[in-house]
Amino acid sequence: MPSRLGLGDVLVALGCLCLLTTVVLGAALAPSGTTSAAQAPTPDGERTTLVGVQGVGSYVDGGSVRLLSGGEEQWRESSAATYFDVTRLDNGSVLAGYMADGYRDCGPYESPCHRTGYRIIDPDPTPEVVEEWSFPVRNRVASEVHDVEPLPGGGVVLADMEHERVLIVEDGEVVWEWKASSRYEAPPDPTKADWLHINDVDRIGDGRFLVSVRNANQLVVLERGEGVVQVINEDRDDAADGDGLVGDSNVLYHQHNPQWLGDGAVLVADSENHRVVELHRTESGAWEPAWTLEGAGGQKFDWPRDADRLPNGNTLITDTRNARLVEVNESGHVVWEHQFDYRTLPYEAERLPPGETAGGPTYGDADTDATAGGNVPVLTPLLRLVSAGVRLPLWVGEIHLFAVLLSLGLVGAGVVVRWRSGE
Repeated sequence: MPSRLGLGDVLVALGCLCLLTTVVLGAALAPSGTTSAAQAPTPDGERTTLVGVQGVGSYVDGGSVRLLSGGEEQWRESSAATYFDVTRLDNGSVLAGYMADGYRDCGPYESPCHRTGYRIIDPDPTPEVVEEWSFPVRNRVASEVHDVEPLPGGGVVLADMEHERVLIVEDGEVVWEWKASSRYEAPPDPTKADWLHINDVDRIGDGRFLVSVRNANQLVVLERGEGVVQVINEDRDDAADGDGLVGDSNVLYHQHNPQWLGDGAVLVADSENHRVVELHRTESGAWEPAWTLEGAGGQKFDWPRDADRLPNGNTLITDTRNARLVEVNESGHVVWEHQFDYRTLPYEAERLPPGETAGGPTYGDADTDATAGGNVPVLTPLLRLVSAGVRLPLWVGEIHLFAVLLSLGLVGAGVVVRWRSGE
């Protein structure tokens, strides 16, 4: 007669069954991955969205600039390793921050090298790069020009992470720059370290710019001839770097692509806090969250890196590690969504026209969708740690991680029981 199953066998079988059920049910109940327009007052085909994709499968390869009409891709330009911020110009061409390799003109660095800067792409009749301005960099990571914006009357303003500065280029020449070392204590050579990671600059007035200093968790307002005139998320007295020039990570934590909504209001993709937040200036001068959203469509955000307040009052969000774009209303309900292939890493998106603007509708204290956000102690940070290193399927959430850990625990316990009992 066959021997009876021991406790160890039962535990191993239960663990395997739990794991199989988790995978099958999770995949079966996953979102379809198509564009939706539930609750949308605007027909899907009337939404035109310009997207800068940093990479596919990695952050340093497979970049592209894409134009979407609704959920359909109209064109794509992908000759650079990475693309970042994108802006449509008045003549229909596209201005884009980029990084590419294979250059021989490398200045102080060994050839071949990477260069970063901006490109102008003419999409008609087929997308091609018609203009480029760039400079060589020591490293291919954390040295890119993440943002470039056109200026009235000509010229562009750029955020440079290689030398940690903001600069204006006219006719291929640098005509003005602000160096972060005038405020922040610089290391001996900023090109050898990811020091401040200045990743965004927007013109918000005549000679006035909003700048994202990512690693300091701060936004600063610059004025030409004056330097820093305002700091959003003021310096902490107990900052670990000793000079106090680091903001509270509970307010902003390694943010991207802030949008100036007007004096006293700013919208920010609060990336490492995995949320989008609208900050308002209080009567005391401090900046505090007036509206936050931690997810949309039943899915928590994973490293969102762009949020634009649209003229219709909705908010367009680039949810990078979830490989999607979502448009939400003030309550956080999704009115439009576009899902990329899960390996795609979108960086920034602009709804056309008019693209990102300086100034826009502000939100108050509206209740957002409670089902969209929230953290699970231990499981949420563990899931984000895993997803940062492994491109997980989009449907994987805390409940799936818990079930996998439970499955592994059962299998492990079963193996231990079998070994101890000599089964």
